[in-house]
Amino acid sequence: MMEEEELEFVEELEAVLQLTPEVQLAIEQVFPSQDPLDRADFNAVEYINTLFPTEQSLANIDEVVNKIRLKIRRLDDNIRTVVRGQTNVGQDGRQALEEAQKAIQQLFGKIKDIKDKAEKSEQMVKEITRDIKQLDHAKRHLTTSITTLNHLHMLAGGVDSLEAMTRRRQYGEVANLLQGVMNVLEHFHKYMGIPQIRQLSERVKAAQTELGQQILADFEEAFPSQGTKRPGGPSNVLRDACLVANILDPRIKQEIIKKFIKQHLSEYLVLFQENQDVAWLDKIDRRYAWIKRQLVDYEEKYGRMFPREWCMAERIAVEFCHVTRTELAKIMRTRAKEIEVKLLLFAIQRTTNFEGFLAKRFSGCTLTDGSLKKLESPPASTNPFLEDEPTPETEELATEKGDLDQPKKPKAPDNPFHGIVSKCFEPHLYVYIESQDKNLGELIDRFVADFKAQGPPKPNTDEGGAVLPSCADLFVYYKKCMVQCSQLSTGEPMIALTTIFQKYLREYAWKILSGNLPKTTTSSGGLTISSLLKEKEGSEAAKFTLEELCLICGILSTAEYCLATTQQLEEKLKEKVDVSLIERINLTGEMDTFSTVISSSIQLLVQDLDAACDPALTAMSKMQWQNVEHVGDQSPYVTSVILHIKQNVPIIRDNLASTRKYFTQFCIKFANSFIPKFITHLFKCKPISMVGAEQLLLDTHSLKMVLLDLPSIGSQVVRKAPASYTKIVVKGMTRAEMILKVVMAPHEPLVVFVDNYIKLLTDCNTETFQKILDMKGLKRSEQSSMLELLRQRLPAPPSGAESSGSLSLMAPTPEQESSRIRKLEKLIKKRL
Repeated sequence: MMEEEELEFVEELEAVLQLTPEVQLAIEQVFPSQDPLDRADFNAVEYINTLFPTEQSLANIDEVVNKIRLKIRRLDDNIRTVVRGQTNVGQDGRQALEEAQKAIQQLFGKIKDIKDKAEKSEQMVKEITRDIKQLDHAKRHLTTSITTLNHLHMLAGGVDSLEAMTRRRQYGEVANLLQGVMNVLEHFHKYMGIPQIRQLSERVKAAQTELGQQILADFEEAFPSQGTKRPGGPSNVLRDACLVANILDPRIKQEIIKKFIKQHLSEYLVLFQENQDVAWLDKIDRRYAWIKRQLVDYEEKYGRMFPREWCMAERIAVEFCHVTRTELAKIMRTRAKEIEVKLLLFAIQRTTNFEGFLAKRFSGCTLTDGSLKKLESPPASTNPFLEDEPTPETEELATEKGDLDQPKKPKAPDNPFHGIVSKCFEPHLYVYIESQDKNLGELIDRFVADFKAQGPPKPNTDEGGAVLPSCADLFVYYKKCMVQCSQLSTGEPMIALTTIFQKYLREYAWKILSGNLPKTTTSSGGLTISSLLKEKEGSEAAKFTLEELCLICGILSTAEYCLATTQQLEEKLKEKVDVSLIERINLTGEMDTFSTVISSSIQLLVQDLDAACDPALTAMSKMQWQNVEHVGDQSPYVTSVILHIKQNVPIIRDNLASTRKYFTQFCIKFANSFIPKFITHLFKCKPISMVGAEQLLLDTHSLKMVLLDLPSIGSQVVRKAPASYTKIVVKGMTRAEMILKVVMAPHEPLVVFVDNYIKLLTDCNTETFQKILDMKGLKRSEQSSMLELLRQRLPAPPSGAESSGSLSLMAPTPEQESSRIRKLEKLIKKRL
């Protein structure tokens, strides 16, 4: 029973001494120890095993037990000492707390004493400084009162003096006094509730009103609306009155300016009434001469009367411009049918010159209307069409009127007066546009007549193509028109002129270029649909003469020049027109028209050389190749083809020297047309003997070399052919050589022959294979087994590939087909 009780006590003790990990960690940090007995996870069995690891170690068990007992006794002593030391802790704590409370009470008492003393000190300071503050406020109020009384005295005296001087018209003294009175009155704004101050303010306002009316009356007397000006020039009274007007309500100043300018321009309105002869455009110079004289007269008589900051001379000129613009617009609407283009251009030129004169004379500071600023010209550009060149019309008028002044370009970027008068001419610029339409129509007709009279250009043996001179004349005229119109307006008239340009660019392309291309004819006389789609055997197309070849090249070079210049023209027009209208300028259709002319010219050259080679290819297909007994030099048909190439190509190359890219296009198109036609005729050569095939292979190689040398044939300067052209020739002629090599190969054994065919021809199919068997002269019975073997050994093509391949060989190449379709379309258009 005792043992059980001891065990229960131990378990309860262990349960009580189970500490949380946080508490155990804190104990270890405060009392670090390496003793195993101090560890929270102490295990007695492990500790005993550590002390007695072996049976031999049990020999000193008594010593170990004694050490443990000694340690236990020391722990008991320590615990006893600590427990006894805590007996009086509670009493000591209560005593310390009481002492702290007493100290706090003493501190609170001392703070209260300090606060009471501070309040007494503050009250004492306030009593000491109360009198000083009263004296300070009294001084400030006294100073303000004295200042206000002085201002009031000045205001009262100033108002009295102002009224007296106003009655005596002493405007010089009034100008200085009025400004001072108004400055003093500003100090009394917060005292307007005082009747006397309000009365003085009303007297000042009444004096200002009286001054304004009196000054207006003086100016009305000096410059009456009707009658002549007062002799002797302006008086000093009016000059001083202007200084007073500067101080008064701005409406007084504006009224003076308005009346003076109106009176100054009254004579102008009478002299240039709508029913007067001098009011019409042909005498527009007299208007500007009149205002120039008036400005000189103003400077002499009234220049010192008005303050400089009023800019009266500029205001007179600006009002003159507004009146002139209104009057000119009115008279032009009334007599619109009498406006001719020369008269209109003359008036515009003189007006823009006058606007330039104003820009040199004045700064434009009085132009407050924002719309006038928008009339300024766009920034100067590098456009070559912007050279200052007088138009033929203005030159002629200047000569007739004896005016030696050269027309100047008034639309400088810093001209604020641009358009202030000339804007009125813009609604009538349709006269100019219609005139240019008529002139361009006559110019095109003259070009057509000159071409018919002079005939085609002479053969060109020099380096470069013969560009028709008429195209340069056309664009020079375009340049003059654009420069002239851009000086008149950069708005809708420029769009209308662009439309005229487009119209006559198309007409030039149709009437001068396309209309003069030589017509292709056959031996039966005339171009037929069947001759476009199919070249008949035995029908030889008539070759173009040397003059016709040069004409085609000249038209091609001209179209190329027109294409490039039209693109530049579009860019220059976009630079000159208003930004909001740029999107409406588009000459793409006209450039496409010139591109069509170029394509037609190249196609004619290709067609001519192609047709010249047709008889030779026909002769090749009609030769008895199975009877050829030995291989010799190149066949006569090859010589014929080379002869035609040497006759045509050097002429074309020399006349297209300035447009090398189009000569390259000619070579490429000819190769794309000739090589498929040669292979087609090659298939017609049947049957062929081994020797005949060798001769054909030699001929094919000769043609290949000639075609590779085609771009520089007959030239002293040997140039490497373009890579794109060389690739087409090598690919096409190599296929012809491979066909002949297959024909030359023995057809037995069959497997070897079929494999050789598949190896040599990458685009092999049954149709081509059957044509090769026909060339070898094999019977149909022999061909069937070989065709079946080919079908077995050919890789399975994608769906539709075989049929499309056969069609591509039976039909002409896409390039040849498209060229023939284009020929047909052109023929139909011309016939319609």
